[in-house]
Amino acid sequence: MSTQEWARGRVPELTVLLSAVSLALVFGAVLRMIPAGVLPRSEALLTLVPHLNAAISVAAIGTILSGVRAIRRGDVARHRVRMLASFGLFAAFLLLYLYRVTILGPSDFPGPEAVRTYLYLPFLAVHVSLAVVCVPFVFYALLSAGTHSVSELPGTNHRRAGRIAATLWLVSFSMGLVIYALLYHVY
Repeated sequence: MSTQEWARGRVPELTVLLSAVSLALVFGAVLRMIPAGVLPRSEALLTLVPHLNAAISVAAIGTILSGVRAIRRGDVARHRVRMLASFGLFAAFLLLYLYRVTILGPSDFPGPEAVRTYLYLPFLAVHVSLAVVCVPFVFYALLSAGTHSVSELPGTNHRRAGRIAATLWLVSFSMGLVIYALLYHVY
């Protein structure tokens, strides 16, 4: 039995496992449970990460929209390439985010307390919630596409999971750009 055949029958279980590991890493970093000393510290990279992640977010929005457009036009090959690129951008974003948060912790809001309380924190809470909810849908869509042929995908929940993942991804990346602007350009 090949790895692909083994994984094909375990997409839901693998989705749960990968989602749990990914979210454990994120929350472990944010809650400062990962020792900062385990990573090499580069001040230049730490300063650059928010700006790199903003650029990655813009690129990811583009690849997600392009992937959605491709599948609507019936271009499965282009859709696959765009969505794999989106996942690669997401992974790069996440690695950079985890690196920075592990070493520095979450960013403090530099603006007025009223803006922090009534705009920034609620906006951040929605952004984080959507990002967390998105993870299992992304993994399910990726795993089902990677373990099934195109002709087999209609027998899975790939389409439904993909629609949800793409929508949540787009909104979350877009909200992340607003948060970036508030943290690094507005205040």
